[in-house]
Order: sequence, then C-alpha cells, then structure tokens
Amino acid sequence: MIIETSETHSSLGDFLKMRESDLQSLLFDIVRSTAFKTILPLYQRGLANTDIGYKDNNDIVTAADTEMQNRLIDAFSTYWPNIGVLSEEQPIETQQAVFKNKKRPFWVLDPIDGTSNFAFGIPYFCTSLALIFEGEIRVGLVYDPIRDECFYASQGNGATLNGVKLSGFTQINQSDSENNLKSAMAMVDFKRLPQALATELAAKPPYRSQRSFGASALDWCWIAANRCQLYLHGEQKLWDYAAGSLILSEAGGMSSSFDGSKVFNQSMQARSVIAATQPAQFKRWQQHINQHL
Repeated sequence: MIIETSETHSSLGDFLKMRESDLQSLLFDIVRSTAFKTILPLYQRGLANTDIGYKDNNDIVTAADTEMQNRLIDAFSTYWPNIGVLSEEQPIETQQAVFKNKKRPFWVLDPIDGTSNFAFGIPYFCTSLALIFEGEIRVGLVYDPIRDECFYASQGNGATLNGVKLSGFTQINQSDSENNLKSAMAMVDFKRLPQALATELAAKPPYRSQRSFGASALDWCWIAANRCQLYLHGEQKLWDYAAGSLILSEAGGMSSSFDGSKVFNQSMQARSVIAATQPAQFKRWQQHINQHL
C-alpha cells in the first residue's frame, strides 16, 4: 500500500493522508514487527565476533543495526515514497543530502540506539524514529523490544506509553520545593560532560541518586515516564534526541541545551541536553548546571 502525500497541506494528518491515530498504529506495527524479526533473534542467541564491526570513530555497529535500518527504510519507502529517511548508519553524505532538502519531510531513524548494550547483552536499547515536517519534529516513536514498550508522541497531541497517556508527574517530596533536586533520580552521562562540571557533580551531587544506562533515546522516554526526574548529557546527535525530546515535551517535561536554546536547532550538529520532568525543577536544575559550566 502506498500512502500518497500532498504538496499543499494544513496539518500532519492532511499531509500523510491518514488520521494520526492510524499513523501511530501503523508505525508501531512496522517497527515492532521488524524488531522481532531482526533485533531480538540476534540478541537472544548472542552476537558472534562476525556480527560486530566498528565505525571510523570506533563506535560499535552490528549486523542487526544495518539490517534493521534497511528493512525499515524499505517499509517506509513502500508506504511514504515521498518522505526521505536520515538514518544513523548511512554515509554522512547521504544524511546531509536528506537534511538539506528543506522542501521534503524526512524520517530520522536510529535502528538500534544503545548498540554497545545490545552487543554485550545488556537489556537497555531501542529503535528511535522521528518525523521532521516543515522544520519541526512532529512525530516521535521509541520502541524498547526487551520490555515491549512503545513510547509515542505527535506535536500537540500528548505522549503515550503503549497507548496510555503519559501525564501528571508526581514528585517525591514535591512540597519541599527548596530540596526538589535532592529528592530526584538523575540520569547523567558523565563521559561527554565538561570536566569541571563532571567533577562537581561527582563530588557534590545535588540529586538523590544517579544512573547512566547508555541509550539516549530511551533515556528521554524514561524521564517522560517519570522513572527518573533529571537528565544531563553533553553531546547527542539528531537521531539520539529527535523522537525522545518530543515525547518528553508532550508528556509535560522541559529541556534545553546548555546555552538555554532549544535542543533541536534545525541543524545536524551535536547538542548538549538539560531536561527535567517539571518546569520548576527544570529551572533549578538548569541554574545548578550553569553555575558550574
């Protein structure tokens, strides 16, 4: 089935020629079924040395990354032939060509986010998919095949986890506004932080406890689901944050780069991330980080 797109449109639904609820269901079915065919069998049997390769920057890439990417691109091209695909495992020249074509909407795909976890048998990885439409992130989907959890958001329509709305964050000790960072669980990726900031946070943590799980797109979603309340990352690529940032925003959370600008700045440059589940908490977290940059 080919879903035709239109050059003139007033909404995402008009553009895609389908209801957004139908889009959510279709995307979930495509990503979930492909993950079950591609990612889980390899993960369950364990990866051999021949399944693992390395990029120029020494990042791991597996046979499942490339197979998942190719299968999803084929599926998206079947349904939406006029929508481009920018994927992590493509050559940089292909990525830049897709991004620079401002007249054409495109999917942003990370076939396996958390590839190192996947390769070493750590059950924290996902597939991330976003749609950039008229210069904005309009749809985000993150699928965790280990837990069979699908996080989804479309701009202005809220965020869901397996179809149940994500909303109404409840902070532990929320009434204690002076210490609301102290009551929070934080996700902090120390590896990519400025050294002075990393040292300060390690020596004098302002939060209750800290974790770093190693799959950025899924991190955003765990914040959106209130499993952690604070987030800090020094450098994320477009495919790391595109879907997750929309999901958190639509769930009621807030985020920015270290300089206070939006994380998505309509470029492919790597971006820093400060995020939190609640506005007041975000402001305090942002202030604390800025004091030590």
